[in-house]
Amino acid sequence: MSLRHSLLAILVVVIWGANFVVIDAGQADVPPLLFLAMRFLVVCVPAVFFLKPPNIGWRQLLLVGGFLSLGQFALLYLALALGMPPGLASLLLQTQVIFSLVVAALVLRERPTPRQLIGVFVGMVGLAFVIVGHAQAAPWLPLVVTLGAALSWSIGNVLARRAQASSGLSLVVWSGLVVPLPAFALSLIVDSPPVVWQALTGLSWVAIASTVYTAVFASLIGYGIWNSLLARYPTSAVVPFTLLVPVVGILTAWLVQAEVPSVTEFVGGAIMLTGLAAAVLQPRRRAPSGLTQPSQENLT
Repeated sequence: MSLRHSLLAILVVVIWGANFVVIDAGQADVPPLLFLAMRFLVVCVPAVFFLKPPNIGWRQLLLVGGFLSLGQFALLYLALALGMPPGLASLLLQTQVIFSLVVAALVLRERPTPRQLIGVFVGMVGLAFVIVGHAQAAPWLPLVVTLGAALSWSIGNVLARRAQASSGLSLVVWSGLVVPLPAFALSLIVDSPPVVWQALTGLSWVAIASTVYTAVFASLIGYGIWNSLLARYPTSAVVPFTLLVPVVGILTAWLVQAEVPSVTEFVGGAIMLTGLAAAVLQPRRRAPSGLTQPSQENLT
């Protein structure tokens, strides 16, 4: 990747890593499901009027939106509302790499390589350390809900890959239409109409700023840059940058909220990221002598 595009990838990583603390701050006076509905309303409107729907069929669009947007973020927002530390959430959500390999093997019949299997095993060992370390100081429920968000994300990844939408940004916006109404309805049921009305009429500047950040920066700008990089470069050159997201997330939570992981969580996180790196990173292959390498623009 060129220096300019590498810096753009790092910018996306910083935006996504800080997103966990921003979400947590925005939920201080807004119920999580209502906050989720607000985010995706801003994501979809007015962008949906300027982007053509992806040519994947409404059934596939609903499935992708149900898992990749509604399922993943509803569970993540609930986990943060239940007390999941944002830094640790950014780390645990990366278990979607492990889940994606398993789901792809079951649904798409993609056989993981020995290197990926080793990476999954190491990642699971690290995850076990994190779970043990977290369980010593905090309840299990937020952790389980966060892992549920990672599983939903992985299923959405596989469904999106099978659908093969021509525009990643269009898929984000149109599949996001699945979120606002169900999330708002669930918020009315779970939180009650008076609480929802009070939250809407008394929105703080923090909640508004958080909604704008998560919708405009994390979703539209972040995925817009990310999808353009995936269109220009091989997946193996772009995806490894996501391993930096929990690093940024943990650092941001430490600076903003003084969240310090325990020694067991820190060691487990390091082991888990090592396993994920082994599963995601691909060794470079040298081109045979006498042959020219194809340009990066042709590798998709």
